Amino acid sequence: MLRFAPSPTGDLHIGNLRVALFNYIVAKQKNKRFIVRIEDTDQARNVEGKDKEILEILKLFGIEYDDLIYQSKNLHFHQNLAFKLLEEGKAFVCFCSEEELEKEREKAKKERRPYRYSGKCENLTLKEASQRRGKFVIRVKKPATPIKFRDLIKGEQQFSPFEVDSFVILRSNGMPTYNFACAIDDMLSDIELIIRGEDHLSNTPKQIHIRNLLGYTKEVEYAHLPIILNEEGKKMSKRDKASSVKWLLEEGFLPQAIINYLILLGNQTPQEVFTLQEAIEWFDIGKLSKTSAKFDLAKLRFLNRKHLEKLDPKLLAQKIGVKEELGELVKLYLEEASTLKELKEKIRKVLEEKREFGEFKREAQELKEIIAQLELPTEFEEFKKEVMKRSSLKGKRFFKPLRLILSGADKGPEISLLYRHLRPEIKELIKL
Repeated sequence: MLRFAPSPTGDLHIGNLRVALFNYIVAKQKNKRFIVRIEDTDQARNVEGKDKEILEILKLFGIEYDDLIYQSKNLHFHQNLAFKLLEEGKAFVCFCSEEELEKEREKAKKERRPYRYSGKCENLTLKEASQRRGKFVIRVKKPATPIKFRDLIKGEQQFSPFEVDSFVILRSNGMPTYNFACAIDDMLSDIELIIRGEDHLSNTPKQIHIRNLLGYTKEVEYAHLPIILNEEGKKMSKRDKASSVKWLLEEGFLPQAIINYLILLGNQTPQEVFTLQEAIEWFDIGKLSKTSAKFDLAKLRFLNRKHLEKLDPKLLAQKIGVKEELGELVKLYLEEASTLKELKEKIRKVLEEKREFGEFKREAQELKEIIAQLELPTEFEEFKKEVMKRSSLKGKRFFKPLRLILSGADKGPEISLLYRHLRPEIKELIKL
């Protein structure tokens, strides 16, 4: 079993989509079930409707899941297992106030050392704890020996007991912390391989420690993906528009192009342009680069154009909201545009924008009057000869205003191709 476990706290990040994508691919390769777990226990940060938005995006990208779980539904397991560890002496009740802990953090900061829990409440017995009043949390006792595991991408990893620390597993309001809930849920779902971002690398020994304390012996494999950097070489954040999958879609990038790019990023692939189904055949999680890769919007634009070129013309026309018959016309503008948004604007200018003829105003008027009287022939050469014969125009004085009439721009696709695909619209275009 593999899983994708997003939090409904904001827009789906491009890095999270990559995690979902890789988990889906590997699940397909191994013929294992793939689940989505919405990690919604941090109620203060949850944004209403973001869970549905995440699921809609996964559907749009063709990432199908076998089951959907909301982490909050497992709360009774989280709480019961926290108290089990407490009763077994593997965890302890901590009454340290936030003020006390903050003083310790400040002291550590001044002394330029990492903050770790002091151990003040570690030796409190359950009987002693029951006699005290006030808010408390439950902490696990730190491990006695280092936590070791092998990462499929990063290789052998080791974390000392000092690095793991006596961390909180149950907050004072009875809600589990991220690491505790995550470890329990992975156990409940029988997760055997966890693929996630390397920003979770320090969480892994804590989750392994929890499973060890609970006597869970099934081996779980890990693959921590290098983070995606922005074009300045820094970690992508919400300030980077391209970090939001929603923004990329709104800008007119196709899901299949985004998938192609995310698989290509920091990877050696047999070809540059491919589909998700093709990638499932050869993708190897172990061959991903150990180092971070920069997000290159120009590269994504290139791939997007390649995938737009592969689309059926009728489908492409539908995607930008014009008649299916204009699909071939839309494809002409892929020389100048690389997203659906750009294509839509190009075609809007052709079909709707008022024409400006400048120095060719008189010639354009003459051509319009002639075209209005013609039965437009199928072939451009026939059309050209007939209009030239009826007008006094030649060369630049003919072709320039004709191009402006047809497309509203003085540059672009060949006039013969414009005519072929715009012929049914020309009588309306001369009115612009």
